[in-house]
This record gives sequence, C-alpha cells and structure tokens, in this order.
Amino acid sequence: MTKNELFLELAKPNAQGVSRWVRVTEFVGKYADLAFGNGASWARKESSLAKKYIVEFDKTITSGNGIDAIRLNGLNNGDFSQHISPEIKKVIKAQRCVVLGTSNPEVDHKNGMKNEARVMRNEEQRLSDFQPLSKAANDAKRQFCKECMRTRTRYDAKKLGYPMSYYKGGAHHNFEEDACVGCYWYDPKEFKKHLKKKED
Repeated sequence: MTKNELFLELAKPNAQGVSRWVRVTEFVGKYADLAFGNGASWARKESSLAKKYIVEFDKTITSGNGIDAIRLNGLNNGDFSQHISPEIKKVIKAQRCVVLGTSNPEVDHKNGMKNEARVMRNEEQRLSDFQPLSKAANDAKRQFCKECMRTRTRYDAKKLGYPMSYYKGGAHHNFEEDACVGCYWYDPKEFKKHLKKKED
C-alpha cells in the first residue's frame, strides 16, 4: 500500500472526504511509514493526497512546531472548500459583531471544527451558518476552538460568568457534525436567548 492508501485506511474519511483528527502518535506498527520527517512529506500541498482532499494540520497539541495531528476536511474539487459565498459575506459584513457590537466584522463559520460537509460547499451554505465577529472575538474563538478540538472538551461559558455552560449538549464531544451546537462560541446570540428562557 502507498502512504496515502495507508493514511486513508487509518483516517476513514466519509463520502464527503471528511475524516477524524488522526494523531501522529497513531503512526506505529502497520502505519509506521506515515511518520513525518521534515515537514508534511507525503501530505504536503503538492502531494496527490492534497490534490484530492483538503488536508489540515494541528500543531497545538504539544510544544514545538511539529505536526501533532492531521485530518481531511473535504474533497478538494473546487466546489468543496472553506470559502464563503460572496452573497453571504456581503450580508454578514454589514452587520455588527454579535459579541462586542462593533462594526466591520469578520465572517465567522459558526462551526469552529468546520466538519459539516454541507457548510463547506459554497452552493449549499446558508446565512444561518455564519455570524459577524470582530477580529478580537474571532481570534479568541479560534483559540478556544483549537483547545476544544485538542481536548474534546467544549468551551464552558461559565468561564465568562454565565450561569450555564451550554444551551445544548454536554462538555465532551467526539467530533460529531453537530458537536459545536450549544456552545457559547457557536452562536452567542442563540446562547443568550436560551439564557433568557432559563431565567424566565
């Protein structure tokens, strides 16, 4: 088997080309040949794997700048990408940050894991899949999302002083497509609506 075939066997991407995060510590035994040397070797940008799939790396799990985990996040066929449709961008950019209320926000994917196949296709995106966040809020969310993916533990809104942690679901996840739903950062406006219901 080629290295690409070995990785696909290990990662088991679904029909949309989305796989789980695979830790480099899993590159042992039958999969030992997948161990990275300098850089991403068999998974780099010009590799045949990257020509077929959107390849993502996580370097935040351990200290240093080495690759800690790798996943496939869709088919790299031009239709399946992390791009946001221009129409949606225009509408979101005209709104105010849902956290700070400031103008000129960035367009944020509500799902910080970006693991929903439909949302990653421009033609199937909905306005409700995105929200306006200031650069500061978006940067903060990005860091919390990385930590969530690293630990499989969702951000606890009680850290912000709220009386509840999530409006749906519990603390832990296994990278399900709807794992972000219920987290404060997934949709601060929706979170506050549920907060109000709880108070009533």
